[in-house]
Amino acid sequence: MQPARDANAQTDERGTDEQAHVGTRPSRNGSPTGGLPGVAPAERAGREEVERVAELGRALGGAIRSVIEGKEEVVDRALTVLLAGGHLLLEDVPGVGKTTLAKALAKAVDARMRRIQFTPDLLPSDITGISVFDAEQRRFEFRAGAIFANIVVCDEINRASPKAQSAVLESMEEAQVTVDGNTYALPSPFLVIATQNPLEMEGTYPLPEAQRDRFMARVAVGYPHPEAELAMLASHGSHNPLEDVRAVTDGATVVAAQETVRRVYAAHALQRYVVDLVAATRAAPTLRLGASPRASLHLLRAARARAALTGRDYVLPEDVQALFVPVLEHRVLLSGEARLARLAVTDVLWDVLESVPLPGRPGATRAGHEGADRLSPDHGPLDPSTAGRR
Repeated sequence: MQPARDANAQTDERGTDEQAHVGTRPSRNGSPTGGLPGVAPAERAGREEVERVAELGRALGGAIRSVIEGKEEVVDRALTVLLAGGHLLLEDVPGVGKTTLAKALAKAVDARMRRIQFTPDLLPSDITGISVFDAEQRRFEFRAGAIFANIVVCDEINRASPKAQSAVLESMEEAQVTVDGNTYALPSPFLVIATQNPLEMEGTYPLPEAQRDRFMARVAVGYPHPEAELAMLASHGSHNPLEDVRAVTDGATVVAAQETVRRVYAAHALQRYVVDLVAATRAAPTLRLGASPRASLHLLRAARARAALTGRDYVLPEDVQALFVPVLEHRVLLSGEARLARLAVTDVLWDVLESVPLPGRPGATRAGHEGADRLSPDHGPLDPSTAGRR
């Protein structure tokens, strides 16, 4: 099965076809069992497994930070999305390192990587593939498109037409592609890293709500600190540091880490907290579109990944709070009154976060506020070692 070749789909490839299909993609859904969706009590991640995830995160983070200067939080969120099995949307003005971050992450994993340059004339078949008639065999042969890779970098996704943008919808949600009635599975792990420019930039098309909702998190790279920018001038003086990035792991290890993250313990009260936070966005008068149930799933998965990256085998409210804004800000829409009042989406979401009490602590709404000190594993059921592994 040969990739479809087109001038519009500019791709970078590394690895072999065998590397592109390592592992088995974990299910994204599961039935509630003992307050932990899709995870039976005996299957909860152990501390040694979680520590291996944390070690993997440190190795990947070190490789990426050798290229991206002074962006600790941005790198941490990118790793969180990778290990949670989600997709990442990088949005900011041109020239701040969006594509560099995406390529550094892709190079740090020894798996197949492709880059698609989204342009106005990009066709959906350039992305998904096309069926070509073989005259000798007298049958149609499928030629895979650029989406068939472990890590796909969609560069400037909002410069392509909405028709081309929608070509990745099925891939992002179901890890498969349907062409001419036939369904083809995508390799595992599968991660889409999309970069886009702000809508105010000339020649951009807004991503539809359905597509934005499929990204686990949106991260704004931002301008570097002056010292970091000065260090960048020195490191980029003689060569491109991206060329020095070496793979520190492989696809099979990433798949195993994602499976461990899925089994990180999340107490029933904490899951209720996630649901209450997302539901509060639907009732907020300053939002005309609240977050979908998919946002609840993504928020809990991201919180589990953050906990594992810090070496914990259980989720705390601070994990949810740290990821609440990046996981939800691209999913909600301001009301007309909020736009007239020049409110920012992030400010509205912080207000929502302040309005929802912490699990089991009616007087506290955020970690660090009154009552939050009593949420440590020694004082509550958030740590399975105190709740009991029933």
